[in-house]
Parts: sequence; C-alpha cells; structure tokens
Amino acid sequence: MGYKLLTNASDDGIASLSFNRPESGNALSVELMQEIIAACNSYKYDTDTRVIVFRGEGAHFSVGADLKDPVRQQQIDEKDLNQSYRRTQLGRELIESVLNINQITIAAVHGAAAGGAACIVSACDFRIGSADCIIGYPEVKLGMNLSWGALPLCYNLVGPAKAKRMVIGGELELAGDLLNWGFLDEVVEREVLEERVGELAKYYATRPPIAAQMIKRGLNAIQLANSAGVMHADGDQFTLTALTEDFKKQRQAFLTKKQEK
Repeated sequence: MGYKLLTNASDDGIASLSFNRPESGNALSVELMQEIIAACNSYKYDTDTRVIVFRGEGAHFSVGADLKDPVRQQQIDEKDLNQSYRRTQLGRELIESVLNINQITIAAVHGAAAGGAACIVSACDFRIGSADCIIGYPEVKLGMNLSWGALPLCYNLVGPAKAKRMVIGGELELAGDLLNWGFLDEVVEREVLEERVGELAKYYATRPPIAAQMIKRGLNAIQLANSAGVMHADGDQFTLTALTEDFKKQRQAFLTKKQEK
C-alpha cells in the first residue's frame, strides 16, 4: 500500500513509521489515522520485522488530533448520535492497532506529543524522549474526555494520582517529570535521540522473536485485563461531551485562534 501522509521504511528487521505532515505538526487527520492503522495491520503476518519505531517528521512527534480536518469537523457536527458514536471508534481502532502489533514497538518522541499522539506513545512498548519534549492530554481544555481507550494506558504507566494530574489538568508535561513518573523510559538530548533509539531497536531486534512477542502479548493482557469492562464507554462519553456548550465554545475558540495565525 502506498501512503501519502506516512513514511513506512524497513531495514534489517527494524521498521520505521514516520508521521509526515510536518507543516501541521503531524496533526492526526482522519486520513493519517487510517494510514497508521493500515501500516500497523500490515505487519500482522510479517515475521522478518522484529521492531517498529514510531517517529514524527519536522518539529514535533505529533500535536494530536487535527481539529481543522474537515472530515473530523463533519463527524463532530453529525446530528445522528448513533452515526456520531460509531465514527468516534476510529481513535480506539488506531490505538488498538498499535497495541496489537506483534513486534516490539518504540516511540521516539521529540517536540510535542499531545492528545491522540500521547495515546499512541502510551500504546508503544517503550518510550524514549528528547530532553526538550513535552507530552500531555489537553482534551479537557476543549471540554472533552480522554477517549480512544487510552485512559488505562496512562494509568498503567504513572498510577492514579499522576494520571489524574495529566488528564484532568490537561497540561503538557516536561520530559524530566515524565521520566520520574514512569511515562518515559529514557530521556536523552535531542541530537542523540535517533542514535539512542537505533541502539535500543537493534538490541530488541536481537531477542528471540517468538519468546519476546509472547512475553509482550502476555504483559499487555495483564495490564489491560481490568479496563475492558469500563473503557468500552469512552466513545459514548465523547459523544456526550461533544454536545455540551463547553465543548462547542472551546472548539470554536480553538479554530478561531488557528485561523488568525
């Protein structure tokens, strides 16, 4: 499959999926999300690839969901609640496609990883950040809940108190704090980020693949065992929050601010 907004390259058992919308901070448009899902699913029966690295081209890993995307705006404005709810499932499908990759996954984070991008980062097996990166979930500032099935992923990394700080507070947090909390596994200077990620990718690529991938699947199942019973409803919650005046007002303010720049 050819990709317009994603670069998919592979060499010596290590693949790289790079978000390629640098002019928009790699904002997650519906089309980019669909391409990421397709790329992740393309590795399902690939036994040659051992490690997959997620990156962003340009200044940021990704600034999150593209609220200016006309396709997403149409979905948000959908009057049929059943249709609106079903369309919210694309985000969950995206995160599940990352979680369900058999290969070991590494997020190489520089610049900002916000909202949906932070969800992608949390779905990877390992997270390496540059010292100047910032990561967080600003959805609450737009009157939105954190959906895409991502709340337990944040909780599993940082625990309940820090998860509440990140998701209810809605700020983009500094790399040093994220490392101390356990969200990031390692922080390095920006100029050596790619080198360090390459070292880790080669290291995990040398692990026996059947054993490594079985261990990964087992740990993922343990981590998410208690969340399935409640997180199925986060799409419903988003459908509800999209009807509130807070959401409408904050979304319009965001779009107006973007248009003025």
